[in-house]
Amino acid sequence: MRRTDGLAATPEGVLVAISGIGAPAAAVAARLLADAGATALVSWGLAGGLDPGLAGGTICLPSVVLADPGTAFTTDHHWRELVTAAIAARRAVVGGTLFTSERAIEDIAGKAVAFRRTGAAAVDMESVAVAQVAALRGLPFIAVRVIIDTAADELPGAVLAASSAGQVRTGRLLQGLLRAPRDIPPLLRLAMRYRAARRALVAVAESGALSPLAFAAAASRRA
Repeated sequence: MRRTDGLAATPEGVLVAISGIGAPAAAVAARLLADAGATALVSWGLAGGLDPGLAGGTICLPSVVLADPGTAFTTDHHWRELVTAAIAARRAVVGGTLFTSERAIEDIAGKAVAFRRTGAAAVDMESVAVAQVAALRGLPFIAVRVIIDTAADELPGAVLAASSAGQVRTGRLLQGLLRAPRDIPPLLRLAMRYRAARRALVAVAESGALSPLAFAAAASRRA
C-alpha cells in the first residue's frame, strides 16, 4: 500500500522505502523510515560476492557491516538469528562481514583485492549508510542481502555506464549494448541471477521474520 509520504506499507505493517543505488540515497531513505516511526531498520537488496566459495542466490545476513576507512557497525544478534532460523532450512545463508563500497566493484581482480583486504563475504553500496542512521536513532539494524554477481563474475560495462542517480537508465543501457554487444552474454547471465536472487528475497519476506511481531519476539529474547 502506497502512503502519502512516499513510503509503502505491507499488510503486516512493515514500512518500505526504495532508495536506489548508493549510500547517499540509502541514508535519505533510512531517515525517512525513522521519521515515519520505524522501530528497526533493514538494509535490503542485492550484493556482489567477494568470497569465491559463495554462489549466486546465497543470502547474506552479516554480523558486521563495514566501510572504508574502518567504519563498522554490528547488526542485531538475536534478530539476525531469528531470520536465519526462519530461512536456513530452505535457502543457502551466510553470515560474516558485508563490505559497503563507495563505488561498484565490477571486475574479478577488484573483488579479489577487496576480499583479501576486508575478509568480507559480499559487497554492496548502501548498508553502512542505513546502519549509521540506525545507530544515530537508537534503532536495531540488520542487513539482508542476496548475492547476484559472484566473485568470478564481471559486471557488464553497459550496466555501469547506464547507472545514474541511483537508478539504471534503460535507454542508456540499450545504447551501451549497441556500442558493446560483447556485454550482452554477461548481461543475460546477470538477468538469470537476478531472478534467482529475487526468489531468495521473496523467501525471506514470506518467512515473516521481518515483521513487527517477529522483531518484538527478538527483542523479548534479548530482554
